[in-house]
Amino acid sequence: MFDVQNEQDIKFSIGALADILSQSKSTIESRIKRGELTPCPDSRKIPLEQVAHYPEIQKMVQTQWDEEHAIRPKRKYNLVELFAGGGGLAIGMEQAGLHSVLLNEMDKHACSTLKHNRPHWNVIEGDISKLDFTKIETDIDILTGGFPCQAFSYAGKSLGFEDTRGTLFFEMARAIKETQPKVFMAENVKALFTHDDGRTLETIKGVIDELGYELVEPRVLKAIFFKVPQKRERLILVGIRKDLAHNVKFHWPSPYKRIMNLRDALFAGELFDTDVPESTGQEYPTRKKEIMDKVPPGGYWRDLPDNLQREYMQKSYFLGGGKTGMARRLSLDAPSLTLTTSPAQKQTERCHPIYTRPLQVREYARIQTFPDNWEFQGSKNAAYKQIGNAVPVNMARALGHSLVRLLNDIEDIKINEVTNKEKSSVIFSREQELEELVENLKKRIQEKDNKLAETEIKLNALKKILG
Repeated sequence: MFDVQNEQDIKFSIGALADILSQSKSTIESRIKRGELTPCPDSRKIPLEQVAHYPEIQKMVQTQWDEEHAIRPKRKYNLVELFAGGGGLAIGMEQAGLHSVLLNEMDKHACSTLKHNRPHWNVIEGDISKLDFTKIETDIDILTGGFPCQAFSYAGKSLGFEDTRGTLFFEMARAIKETQPKVFMAENVKALFTHDDGRTLETIKGVIDELGYELVEPRVLKAIFFKVPQKRERLILVGIRKDLAHNVKFHWPSPYKRIMNLRDALFAGELFDTDVPESTGQEYPTRKKEIMDKVPPGGYWRDLPDNLQREYMQKSYFLGGGKTGMARRLSLDAPSLTLTTSPAQKQTERCHPIYTRPLQVREYARIQTFPDNWEFQGSKNAAYKQIGNAVPVNMARALGHSLVRLLNDIEDIKINEVTNKEKSSVIFSREQELEELVENLKKRIQEKDNKLAETEIKLNALKKILG
């Protein structure tokens, strides 16, 4: 995507620049035609100095990634995770140093995966609505989870906590209410921003306020900025308990210094020490394979001859829209498109860039930055589902370090409050000692004054006798 030996060497491919700036490749190409950007003649990449003024570029060049990834917890922070799935978020939180005390998941295969890879984790399989979180005996510092996006039933103009009952968001809100964590983080699809004309998110914000939490302004984060070779976007919600929120600030994670591509996922390099291992995977029917053979790396159905376009697309051939996910072959020199729960769905095809087959399970896992030793349980289709639904591990870890930083700041405030109380106690104690000392001095002075007065009376009496 771009080279980072020094700033003079940094160059961006057209695709990478489009991803970073949230613009289309055609927009970047149009700017090149207008002379606004000038690619290097040999590499066709855009030098840094031509785009260095963009905030997105500046954040990558001046990144605090290494410093943030060195942040460790100041003490053991206890974590509860809901809707844990195949473990992407949980691994990232673990790598950031958080301690899981409970993970809940409904899917039996995902639970088997969690238990198989982390036998010491307290994995609770089953319906979240049946869980009583008040039975957790230890204090919970942070609660995380990705609740499914569901519409609420609006009987009135606004909804409170109890009005959301029956949704999985209600169950997460109930868990927050019952555990009272210092901080929570929820992740969801980008579409939650506009779901039900924005009413869903507004209701969620209202419930979070009702529960006693200050919501950090939500953001949509791009996985490509966090050392993930995939174009995936997630909406992140972070809440801080109101009795703590006024003294701390949540810092969003810094981006990594470069964009990872599919080559980084499949071959030995910066992301992984070895090439991706062979694994099970779906296969194409004979005729589909013959057609997909004709699609070039990075291409899709429009790159086929017209007769094959018509055969493959059938009625869709005559419909509008780009349908860019259909008959899509990935490119080694770009991040993967968003992984779904299957690599061979017609609308979201994810064909290997070299071989004419769907991505295999371990290839899928690497694109989501799961470690190679994380073993998925269940059938290959169950594994695809667990991986496709996961939060990318490297993205989760980056968020985890930001959350640890926040919890450390909260811990510092608590320590300072205790220290200040101790100082106040010492000062108060010393003031009492001084007051007692002054009182004793006053008594001694008064006693001496009394003795002097008595002596004076006796002397006066003696003078009268002698006189």
